Amino acid sequence: MSAPSTNSKESHQIDEIETKREQQEVEGTLHQKQLGSRSRRKHFFSPLDPAWAEAVHQDAELVQYTPEEERRVRRKVDNRVLPLVIISFLFNQFDRTNIGNAHVVPAFNTNFDITTNQRWTVALSIFYVGYCLLEMPANILQRHIGANRFFFLSLTFWGLSSLSFTYAKGYAALLVLRVLMGIGEAGYYAGVIYYLSFWYKRSELALRISLGMTGTLPGALGGLLAFGLVRAHTSLLNGWQFLFLVEAIPTIVMGVVVLFFLPAFPFSASFLSPRERAIAQARLNRDQKPQSHGGMTGWQGFKAIISDPNAWLMMMIYASFNVGVATISYFLPTLINGLGFSSINAQGLTVAPYVFGWFMTFFQSWHSDHTRDRGYHIMLSAAISLIGYIILATSVQKSVGAAYFALFLVVGGNYSLFPLVMSWAANTFSPTSKRGVGTAFIVSISNCVSIASPQVYFDPADQFRKGHAISAACLFLSFLVAFITRVRLNLANKQNQKRLQEINRSTGDDGKDVEDERLEVWDNDPRYIFLT
Repeated sequence: MSAPSTNSKESHQIDEIETKREQQEVEGTLHQKQLGSRSRRKHFFSPLDPAWAEAVHQDAELVQYTPEEERRVRRKVDNRVLPLVIISFLFNQFDRTNIGNAHVVPAFNTNFDITTNQRWTVALSIFYVGYCLLEMPANILQRHIGANRFFFLSLTFWGLSSLSFTYAKGYAALLVLRVLMGIGEAGYYAGVIYYLSFWYKRSELALRISLGMTGTLPGALGGLLAFGLVRAHTSLLNGWQFLFLVEAIPTIVMGVVVLFFLPAFPFSASFLSPRERAIAQARLNRDQKPQSHGGMTGWQGFKAIISDPNAWLMMMIYASFNVGVATISYFLPTLINGLGFSSINAQGLTVAPYVFGWFMTFFQSWHSDHTRDRGYHIMLSAAISLIGYIILATSVQKSVGAAYFALFLVVGGNYSLFPLVMSWAANTFSPTSKRGVGTAFIVSISNCVSIASPQVYFDPADQFRKGHAISAACLFLSFLVAFITRVRLNLANKQNQKRLQEINRSTGDDGKDVEDERLEVWDNDPRYIFLT
């Protein structure tokens, strides 16, 4: 008589277990809870446990959520990830560009024995040697150890290098420190673009990059800081030394903050609940399916990139406008000084062009995401900067007002190109392993051009008119290549659509069997849609 009762009880328990399992699937917590406690890494350079990444991806396939929940998760990411990225980049630009503010101070040039424009441009160019060589290996290292540990190493290294400027002396010391700064910053810019692609949809990326990854806001704040700090003097430190001291120490502190508070990947984000981690991953999977582990090796990613014509086109766009960026950030105080303003006032007058540049960058990025267009926005920014350079090349000796107005166009146009081009590149390369190498490739090869960029401004006696003309030609090339790239990607989308229709007719389904739906869609898959 007891057997039916026992069977009924066991059946009820099985039903409860099954119901609980189904509930956890819908909540997006099933596979994460099965793993239990998180595993510890053996040492600093150990990779993260791929089992957790797989668990979050599996939960992301099953989780059900509302649009409001998605917006809430995105807000949490915005409130945690973006502030750390933005503040880190502020210090990055301070430490890179404050040498331009220091250069207009005579005591700085005397200390480092900068006696000619040629010695100055060599000091600027040598920064890019280590930067270019280590850009792609740095991005591979970031994917291996996680963003927080990589950015900690990067911030700390360049922060210590910047701090060393305070007590260094002589031209040889200047060159060595510039090389070390380049090594410290290698992989940082492309690494942040790559990192943000794990958190945001393709249509959300340009705006976030504009908030965290442009030099306009740091340029404006750096000019204000320089305007005040160069006036400071003590028995131990001169005004220009305060520039490096005040801007280097917070960088080192920020490195420690990033190490402990910036999550390496969405699957390891402790500030999100298991359900929120699944939602954060699911909303990305429905857009691009980024993978933190597996996929191509670094060498395979490199071979895929160099054989991809889109990578070379993106590199040409970036390299062309970067000629202007690589010089304007260093030469802006010098250019304003050359218009007849004192060295201290020149630093203060750099603020307004940078403020205008920030607003233009923000608007262009927001509108680009809103319209899901990259090519036309890049062409517009390149045209605005081109006009600015033409005015400088033709009017710098005739009108101070026209020349100063042109600097607004140059700064706004140049810097607004950063988030547009890099988000376009991140939207173009897939899988994730290829994207990481691809963004690093663009920045690395482009900055090889930047080694020579400061040499463009070789004509101080002519108020750099030839340099402005060369920069204008480079912006025209950027405009032209952006147009070609947009046409090419638009044609690729039409061809992919045609291939999918042919697959549908031959298989009688919707074409989803081209590859496993759980896998990341590659950019040579007909289902992949390029942003144009």
